[in-house]
Amino acid sequence: MHSATVKTSPAGKILWAAIAIVGAFCLGVVALRRGEPINAIWLVAAAIAVFVIGYRFYGKFVEYSVLRMDPTRAPPSVLRNDGLDYVPTDKWVVFGHHFAAIAGAGPLVGPVLAAQMGYLPGTLWILFGVVFAGAVQDFMILGLSLRRDGRSLGHMLREELGPAPGIVAMIGVLVLMMIVLAVLALVVVKALTHSPWGTFTVAATIPIAFLMGAYLRWVRPGRILEVSIVGLVLLLLSIWGGKYIADSATLAPIFDMDAKSLAWWLIGYGFIASVLPVWLLLAPRDYLSTFLKIGTIALLALAIFLAAPMLQLPAVTQFIDGSGPVFKGNLFPFLFITIACGAVSGWHSIIASGTTPKLLANEGQARLVGYGGMLMEAFVAIMALVAAASLHPGVYFAMNSPSAIIGTTVDHAATVISQWGFVVTPDQLLQTARDVGEHSILSRAGGAPTLAVGMAQLLHNIIPGEGMMAFWYHYAILFEALFILTTVDAGTRVGRFMIQEIAGLVHKPLQETSSLAGNLLATAICVALWGYFLYQGAVDPLGGINTLWPLFGIANQMLAAIALMLATVVVVKLKRERFMWVPGIPAIWLIICTLTAGWEKLSGPISFTAAANKYSAAMQNGQLLAPAKTQAAMQQIVTNNYVDMALTGLFMALIVVMVLFCLRALVKAWKTSHPTAHEEPYVALDSVASTMGVSH
Repeated sequence: MHSATVKTSPAGKILWAAIAIVGAFCLGVVALRRGEPINAIWLVAAAIAVFVIGYRFYGKFVEYSVLRMDPTRAPPSVLRNDGLDYVPTDKWVVFGHHFAAIAGAGPLVGPVLAAQMGYLPGTLWILFGVVFAGAVQDFMILGLSLRRDGRSLGHMLREELGPAPGIVAMIGVLVLMMIVLAVLALVVVKALTHSPWGTFTVAATIPIAFLMGAYLRWVRPGRILEVSIVGLVLLLLSIWGGKYIADSATLAPIFDMDAKSLAWWLIGYGFIASVLPVWLLLAPRDYLSTFLKIGTIALLALAIFLAAPMLQLPAVTQFIDGSGPVFKGNLFPFLFITIACGAVSGWHSIIASGTTPKLLANEGQARLVGYGGMLMEAFVAIMALVAAASLHPGVYFAMNSPSAIIGTTVDHAATVISQWGFVVTPDQLLQTARDVGEHSILSRAGGAPTLAVGMAQLLHNIIPGEGMMAFWYHYAILFEALFILTTVDAGTRVGRFMIQEIAGLVHKPLQETSSLAGNLLATAICVALWGYFLYQGAVDPLGGINTLWPLFGIANQMLAAIALMLATVVVVKLKRERFMWVPGIPAIWLIICTLTAGWEKLSGPISFTAAANKYSAAMQNGQLLAPAKTQAAMQQIVTNNYVDMALTGLFMALIVVMVLFCLRALVKAWKTSHPTAHEEPYVALDSVASTMGVSH
């Protein structure tokens, strides 16, 4: 059993001590300075120090003491190498794939929305949440799946907890996933609504991906870097072309769509993308997305260090009391569900037990991919927070507050926002819209447009020029849309597999993924499920995001709690009880946060129940409440709130049931004197690799 620790040299100890001192000093500046703006570099430097120390020490502790990863053990990719699903792959390629799959809208949107409370609460949650919860979850679920033939989260739950809990968990995980996918897709819809430039640019990625897929298949097979460069050049050309589309009186109306139309297009796209061959659309999109993501993150980090922007939002605002215009709710628990991806995200457990464990060529690479990949996403979240906090506060609140609060004109919005203490003029709001090539920036909820404006201002500081601000804005929108659509593509496929797996429990042939009819039916069910919630969000007079994001956060964090509870059970079943606190404490924290948030959304002044009752009472009195303009819109708000109430109640019941199942499994495992976890038997990597020609 490989459980040796790596000793640090004296020089290494001095280096790590220096990093710790610098990190602590930077973090102290971020946390303690009040009354004056601070430079963003302090925050970024503190984040880098926390992440590298967390990876080197806590990540290694989890690797050697808790999971006991063994580089001499043959992983599933080697044992079951079929050239299709199980393929030993270079660790950096696996890292890129894993990062592309986990990094959706969450690390971009959550920190932007949470910035209404100031930059400090979100920063502290991201830094410490990811080190002790998010990265632990990703790494542990990946490690458990590696020891179980690359099995899925649902399958592992069924194995370790029993058939009945497993089925409950599988159905619950599927429902949670549908909410997550719907809200991610809604972020794209909100970013592209009435934006011909952005819509054309994102739409252009589809024929570009087709071209890349055909090029790789028939013209230059295997030339991934070459075709990715071609694709990137075409992407940049599509951004430039979008300006001419937007300026054209003939073409602009074609791409100027409302949220309802965009939702239908995205639902259709989700179905087609999931049934087409992977090589034709999804694989080329993955290549494009990965290069664009990593390149843009590097560019944004460089821009922050070169431009050294001041954080204009306060460290803490008055809205920690729950009265914020962006979303309602106190700092506890709503900060911890608003920032999910970037701190801890249940979605990642699906990916960490999906394709990633089938690709890793060595258990010794799991920390890099699982723990390191999550730290990379946290770094993206920190940069998103910096981009939002470096905006003029008045612009930030104008973009993220619903029209029911700030109105629909720049004059009214400026008056309302200035009354909150963030003085802004109508001219500043108009100029910001002109700078980025949009007609208006008011109530552009969803976080994506806000991040795009922040990114555009940062990038414009280092690469200026006439019209470049608008170019960078739409580049950022494209970057975010690709971030999200890659996740929607992958999530729809995973959802299809889960539906077929559940259906297979009733009728075995239904889980055969080789059946075209079965694939089409499962895909249609999956797309219909998340498409329903996407459409309801798109037509929601309250903006959709403001209503659904708390539900997304609750669903995502409940999924993380289930994954961490599974990890806790397995640690005890392996008779490593003294380490059960590693996944156990973050699991307990997430259970407390999600149940508290769920209860507040079911009862009390900010609940879905209160909103439904308020609009129902107004309808009975023949009144119209803003932003609804018709009785039909009023009814839509009431219906949406009732649906959200039912889902919240369902999620809370699910997590309570799973807690009881896990407690039963923990007590049983604790009383047993020998390990009872369902791991595959040890096979030496050298014995398999030598016969298959696999290098490690």
